[in-house]
Parts: sequence; C-alpha cells; structure tokens
Amino acid sequence: MITGYEDLKILAVDSSSLTGSVALCLGENLVAESLLNVRSTHSEKLLRQVDLLLEEAGWEITDIDLLAIVTGPGSFTGLRIGIATVKGLAQVLNKPVVSVSSLQAVAMNLPLAPVPVCAFLDARKKEVYSQLFEWHPEKGPLSLSKPSVLPPEQLLKQLNGNVCLVGDGVPLYRELIEMILADRARIPVATTHQLRSVNVAWLALRSAQIDQTQSAADIFPTYIRPSDAEINLSIKKTKN
Repeated sequence: MITGYEDLKILAVDSSSLTGSVALCLGENLVAESLLNVRSTHSEKLLRQVDLLLEEAGWEITDIDLLAIVTGPGSFTGLRIGIATVKGLAQVLNKPVVSVSSLQAVAMNLPLAPVPVCAFLDARKKEVYSQLFEWHPEKGPLSLSKPSVLPPEQLLKQLNGNVCLVGDGVPLYRELIEMILADRARIPVATTHQLRSVNVAWLALRSAQIDQTQSAADIFPTYIRPSDAEINLSIKKTKN
C-alpha cells in the first residue's frame, strides 16, 4: 500500500475526447495542468504536454509515484493512445496505475451538488454516454446507476426529479434537455463541461488510499458499446 499521501506525486492523463488534459498533483494539491481543446490527435500532443508540465514543475519523470488514466467511455482512438502512453510509462517506471471513469471524473466538476448529477458525454452517432451520481463530501461522486450509451432523448426521459447535467453532451443537446426536463434540469455554466485531469488525479488518490491501485498490465479501455470494426466483423460473420 502506498504511504505518505500528502507527498504523493501523481501524473493524471485524459484522452477520452477531443479535449485532452494532463495534470501533476502533489497529494490533493494541483501543481500544474494542461488542457487543450483543439483538433489534433492525442498522439501529436500528449507526451509534449507531459514533458512541458514536468519541466515547469521542476520534476523528473522518475519522481512520479502514481499514474492515473481515464479508461472510458469515450473516443476509441483517444482512449487507446492515452492508455498505451500511461501503460508504457508505468512499466518503465515500475509504478502503480489507477484507471478512472470519464463519467465519474466529469461528475467531479459539480462538487456538493444538492441533487443527483447526470454525467452526459457526447458518444457521437447521436448517442450519449451517461451515468447518475450523488455527491459524497469525502468520497466524491458515488454512482446511482450503471453507465449506459443511449440516444439523448431516450436517456432524458428516464430521468426523474431535479438533476444536474454535466459533460460535453450538455451544450450539444441543450435545447433537447430543456424541452424534455424543463425546470427539472440544472445546467451549470459552459466552463464546467470539460473533463479535467486534476479531478482524475483526486479520484486516483482516493483509490490509492484504500489500496486499489493496479499494474500496467491490468489497465484496459472501457468502451460500453462495440467499435465499428467489431460491428462490421459481426455483420460479416452473420452474412457468412
């Protein structure tokens, strides 16, 4: 079990969407964070972000005690790039890893929410990844439902009572949300909808404190739905 949590140096990475972010934390404290919302692949910028933050913080990569990576759901390509990067670093450094859900991480953007928080992430193909959480003052977002991928209209019609919605799917489907939920919807300001790696690091720290870290070999993406390649393969097998 990892000890000395207040001095734990954490590298957290998110590449689950077009927005990518990297954070360095010392225990619960943010040391440096890079968040880019630009249309370039994570393979082009991820390691550059890591190197830049380490340089600015005055850390060496060998100083890292714990790595954290968002394993999904999200972009299949983005997840593979981020996971491969973190797994490679963990193997070279021989350090533990914590996998973090993108849905739980984005729910972290609404601390102390008085009503359930609905993580609402764009899954493309006119669908959203979603999960309900309630806020716990010490543990952060605790799940009230299983993660799902559904058309937004179908998902919204399943929600009961007042609910906070957060994630990049909210601005995309805001009119639909307001039409279906009306005054039951609590929609925060636009800047809260971006997943941040500092929150990924916080969740990873909580996992480390209860000895729930993993080795690099145990980290795998969480897709929820099959990839296009898997769907095409299934169709091909059916036809044969």
